[in-house]
Amino acid sequence: MDIRKKVASVCVCILIATSTTGCVWWHKLWGKEEQAKETPEILYQKGNEAYQKEKYDKAIEAFQRVKEQYPLSELAIMAELGIADSHFSNEEYTEAELSYSDFLNMHPTNANLPYVMYQLGLCHYKQISSIDRDQTETIKALKEFERLTSRFPDSKLSLLAEKKIHECRRLLAEKEFYIGHFYFKRKLYKAALARFETIQKMYPGVGADYKIAYFIQETKQRLGNEKTETKTP
Repeated sequence: MDIRKKVASVCVCILIATSTTGCVWWHKLWGKEEQAKETPEILYQKGNEAYQKEKYDKAIEAFQRVKEQYPLSELAIMAELGIADSHFSNEEYTEAELSYSDFLNMHPTNANLPYVMYQLGLCHYKQISSIDRDQTETIKALKEFERLTSRFPDSKLSLLAEKKIHECRRLLAEKEFYIGHFYFKRKLYKAALARFETIQKMYPGVGADYKIAYFIQETKQRLGNEKTETKTP
């Protein structure tokens, strides 16, 4: 065989043997180069697109990369909000609360504070239980919404917070009435009266005024009857 043909044949064999590994090597090199080229704008856009598609885990991953790889970028702050919003939309309210709280502490003068404070209130509001259960989340939600309206009274979000405040107060009043009525039905009138008077004092104007006034009057009357019966020989 001609020497040139032998050389050509060997070259072809080498080419075939290295083609697959070479492609993998080139792909890895190219992939790293592409990843290195991802700017904060590209990463943030990826996070936003994932969020819009409700792929919240991928959104958090992209926003986290913006925050960690480009901490001095203006988009890093927006990425922090993106992380919190992604947790919230995914109904991960504990994680969302932590993220919003961190934002509040790290950026105390940021223009988005009214939004962050409103979302903090919603994190608790979304976890409110029925009136026969513990109302700790209701109290926490009320506190956050009141903090917003106190600090940013002219914010549009404060108007929304006012409605949530009214609802939280109504729920707390209903909780007190639930307990008071429980005592009332078991003829524990002193305990019932204390609950009803607490509602009248702390939660006026939430839609329970007429009902509470009736039960206060009725409870006092029954207490009076009990005293009369006790004195009767």
